[in-house]
Amino acid sequence: MKHILNRLFEHQYLTRDEAREILTKMSAGEYNESQIAAFMTVFLMRSITIEEFWGFADALLELRADVTPLAAYNPIDIVGTGGDNKNTFNISTLACFVVAAAGYKVAKHGNYGASSVSGASTVMEQQGVKFTNDVGKLEKSLAEANIAFLHAPMFNSAMKAVAPVRKALGVRTFFNMLGPVVNPIRPKRTVLGVFNLKMARMYFYTYQLTDVDYSIVHSIDGYDEVSLTDAFKVVSPQGERIYTPEQLGFRRCAQDELSGGETAEDASRIFSDVIYNRATEAQKNAVVINAAIAINTIDHAKPLTDCIAEARKVIESGKLKETFARFLALNS
Repeated sequence: MKHILNRLFEHQYLTRDEAREILTKMSAGEYNESQIAAFMTVFLMRSITIEEFWGFADALLELRADVTPLAAYNPIDIVGTGGDNKNTFNISTLACFVVAAAGYKVAKHGNYGASSVSGASTVMEQQGVKFTNDVGKLEKSLAEANIAFLHAPMFNSAMKAVAPVRKALGVRTFFNMLGPVVNPIRPKRTVLGVFNLKMARMYFYTYQLTDVDYSIVHSIDGYDEVSLTDAFKVVSPQGERIYTPEQLGFRRCAQDELSGGETAEDASRIFSDVIYNRATEAQKNAVVINAAIAINTIDHAKPLTDCIAEARKVIESGKLKETFARFLALNS
């Protein structure tokens, strides 16, 4: 690792094979936490290359647990890279449950927040969810509640090995970027939120090398999801498009209306408010639009305005509450 760090400090880059080997050794415990922290910090100081990105992804995919039976459900994942420093409530996770309540299969790959109060795993734990890597239980959840939650460290030894360092650093690392492409199911459909356009381009190039049907979303004011605080861009195999909230019938909201609060308990209360249809207009709309983009990713023929209406109806009719209750019964 000393040799590797010296190379990186001299502005050199890793090959795909080198990146894969380093992450494999990291998961095997061959490096100490100080070395891992120094290595992660390099990629805060400069951008990761496509070769490095795929090398790290290769290692994580090789080390992942076998969840083959779940792939048969052809689920979608809705995930943000994190690191936008906006401290929003758990919009992507809630959108997953809305999509499931609308009748589509969802496999949410999540973790604790590294740079925010409440990551997906944080809010799930607050809600009483017990994480499992039992494929039979996850399949039952997918079959009966249309959604399974995969807590990332349970499905990848590398994610588990670096978890303490990520938590101690408290800032986004390249693992935030890898998370969306290393869901152990390897879903063929995904909605991915990124916090800048440079990252959107990198994922666009990445997904072009796969058979994944994707929508990459980015709010122009820096959110890694559709926030409705500004215009937003959607990049998909169908092309690129910029929307304003007003074009789609939404009121533009303020940043503080999407706050996740100061504690995990605050974020969990907001999560429950959305589930039980007592959230504010801004909170509900943010969840609705992200769920709608996922529905549109699954069914391209359905106009986005129809997808928005479908997502809203799921929340307001109580179907979301029923689906979450079913999920909780199967996962607690």
